[in-house]
Amino acid sequence: MEIPIQTKPEATLSPEQLRLIDAYWQAANYPSVGQLHLRDNLLLREPLTPDYIKSIQLGHWGTTPGQNFIYAHLNRVIRSHDLNMIYEK
Repeated sequence: MEIPIQTKPEATLSPEQLRLIDAYWQAANYPSVGQLHLRDNLLLREPLTPDYIKSIQLGHWGTTPGQNFIYAHLNRVIRSHDLNMIYEK
């Protein structure tokens, strides 16, 4: 099946759409950072103290923000075009 080439650019996103995508992206990044830096209390239900912070990080921030950015925009495209697709890293 050939994917048609889009010759006419779509309208830009509205400020509200951009706000929602940014909120989605930030919400996806938050637990990623928490898993990297915190031992416990990821949702900060208690005041953050040094006891919750890992002394040594295993892993790195790496491509996480980029992957979350792709997920945020793919989610928008999938929903707006009612696509049946899977994104594999």
